[in-house]
Amino acid sequence: MRLGSVALKYATRSLTRHSRRTILSMVGTGIGCAMALVALSWMDGAIRMQVRAIAESGAGHIRMVHRNWPETQEDTLRLQGLEEVLATVAETPHLEHYSVRAHAKGLLAFGTRTAPAAITGVLPKHEMAANRILRRGALEGRYLEEDEEGAVVIGRTLARRLDVMLDDALYATLSGKDDIHSAMLRIVGILDTGSQELDLAVCHITLADMQEITGIPGAGEISLVLSEERHSAEAKAHLTETMPADNTVITWREVNPSLAANVDSDTAFMRLMALIVIVVVALGIMSAQLTAVLERRAEFAMLSALGMKTRQIVSMVMMEAVVIGLGGAVVALGVGGSVSYYLATRGMDLSRWLDDDLGFADVLFDPYLYGSFGVWLIGYALAIAMATTIFATLYPAWKAAQVMPADALRTTG
Repeated sequence: MRLGSVALKYATRSLTRHSRRTILSMVGTGIGCAMALVALSWMDGAIRMQVRAIAESGAGHIRMVHRNWPETQEDTLRLQGLEEVLATVAETPHLEHYSVRAHAKGLLAFGTRTAPAAITGVLPKHEMAANRILRRGALEGRYLEEDEEGAVVIGRTLARRLDVMLDDALYATLSGKDDIHSAMLRIVGILDTGSQELDLAVCHITLADMQEITGIPGAGEISLVLSEERHSAEAKAHLTETMPADNTVITWREVNPSLAANVDSDTAFMRLMALIVIVVVALGIMSAQLTAVLERRAEFAMLSALGMKTRQIVSMVMMEAVVIGLGGAVVALGVGGSVSYYLATRGMDLSRWLDDDLGFADVLFDPYLYGSFGVWLIGYALAIAMATTIFATLYPAWKAAQVMPADALRTTG
């Protein structure tokens, strides 16, 4: 206890006697840690944005499909016990929206012009609520209505290829289980997302029409959008326990493995950048602390000559580092927290670098990238500031302990 009190006494005296150096050390530590906080906030916000965009563009955070679908991805497979499944879905924790779909490959024709299409049967009300592509695109005309027969909404790219407009009738040919089916569909809406790739993928009819045309009852999938991706495990466990045995629950990673790989690579890159920032901060702190120690060689030698033990000198230097780390955390919260709050509320406009085409691999991304902001910043600021400061002070503290008492005579003589 006495050893600690002596070290604390000298540490306090040193910090107050060299107040300018102490303040500059705190500010330097704080600015470096603020950079790390902003990098972490940016990284967390970017990953959340990507996952949210994937989920709301059709994949969902989790998806219910027939148990054979992950291996075959066959459009004719249907969920078993649809009514029971829908009742279970409605009780899923953290659920925001869900969409019910069935898919079929087909061919659209108008006069002598034809175009292949991935045709999707939907429940219009649920699809509009869950699918950001529909909500954010410019829709000429209107979207599908519940129980509407013979209506279709297509993307602008498909409309241009077929050279059609609203109220034109398309001849649609769809593949069923064993044969080909056809029907006449009237265009009630043309969707323009600004992305040719996304517009080409939009061809929606009602689920009832899909069942009528293909002769296959039911739905092929139910995609669930949750409030946060971190709730996926809980929601998946709930659905797995209560759904019929012939169905299975998969995550967005299994639906879009290529996009999952992109997200993982982005996460690894951003973490590497944050780590580099933290290492640079630690090196800066180490340089400042080492300079301060070397400037105080005579002081340490005199204290050693007067009887202060090596561990007391090390404790004194480390206590100074703790105080500087705490001050740096406060500065980091003030600077980094302010920037993180700005990024979380205002965001950064990415459209100027993306040429207004925010569609990629059937996903519509946000034009603004928002950072993440929350109470977690306090813990991160303390952890980064304290860890980097203490770690960076280990070597200077060791150097301070190496000063020999005889140096005091040569330095002061």
